[in-house]
Amino acid sequence: MSGPDTDREQVELANTALYEAMEHGDFQALSEMWLEGDVSCVHPGWPVLRGHSEVLRSYALIMANTDYIQFFLTDVEVSVEDDTALVTCTENILSGGPAEEDGALGPLVGQLVVATNVFRRTAAGWKVWSHHGSPVLAETQEDEDGEAPGGDPAGL
Repeated sequence: MSGPDTDREQVELANTALYEAMEHGDFQALSEMWLEGDVSCVHPGWPVLRGHSEVLRSYALIMANTDYIQFFLTDVEVSVEDDTALVTCTENILSGGPAEEDGALGPLVGQLVVATNVFRRTAAGWKVWSHHGSPVLAETQEDEDGEAPGGDPAGL
């Protein structure tokens, strides 16, 4: 059995590979990264998707309708406990709209998403069990005493 540092490194590599498959539009590679059966996925603004087929169908739709996407991952934290791993990160996403009439890529759009990816150890390596992405809302302007508008320090 490998040590915790090696596990963490392997999970981080698996997490990076997941995003690289999306960037390259490699549906086959992305499909192989997910566990079979009872998995779940929440894309920003989407309902919970359950099951291998439904989750992969969502990625196929995203890939078919995205001309360009690039992920810059920040704040990556990896935690491993036995055969389960948790990765949290910020997805700094740059994506391009549909091509213009002249064939040039449409306008680029940036988005911040916080993500949680849960992996399970298998004989074939670490596989995605669950992905949850939530959009980061625009930061509020704090007043002089450090409170968010409305006087609630938590911004609630």
